[in-house]
Amino acid sequence: MYEEITAQARAAVCELLDAAGLREGQLLVVGCSSSEMVGQAIGTGSSREAAAALLEGLYPPLRQRGVFLAAQCCEHLNRALIVEREAAERYGLEIVNVVPQPKAGGSFATAAYEAFADPVAVEEVRAHAGMDIGHTLIGMHLRRVAVPLRLSVTQIGRAPLVCARTRPRFIGGERAHYRQDLL
Repeated sequence: MYEEITAQARAAVCELLDAAGLREGQLLVVGCSSSEMVGQAIGTGSSREAAAALLEGLYPPLRQRGVFLAAQCCEHLNRALIVEREAAERYGLEIVNVVPQPKAGGSFATAAYEAFADPVAVEEVRAHAGMDIGHTLIGMHLRRVAVPLRLSVTQIGRAPLVCARTRPRFIGGERAHYRQDLL
């Protein structure tokens, strides 16, 4: 099962990176219920193994492209995020003091905290794209205009997968012209 989670995660993130047009230095928020990935109800069966398998699939392609991962914690930490200090400094994010644990933050945020070179927690980001694995509600951490993305990968493990990219808001009226590369 864990090899399947890794393979599904890698395929999904690579497809998302291309579909969203993410560039070096941008942020991808990922919310994950490891419980849902192993077929249990959200918050009932936290799995460090499933979270590690997910991270193994997601993190190498993100690092290769220079995209920052923002790992969303669970509701017990008010959906704070774990990011590399470099991302927090680049985006002027206020660092908060907490270390996620499997039952207080979630297994995925814990795995990210353990894997990052210099992890910190922040309360919010405005990410350029997102992956929601198991209905963890990442919308609060996306930029204002989110556009759903339909990927060929529709679940990771047993958890449903929903993805989004963001785009700048349109302003102006009927005479306004827009840059096609920002749609």
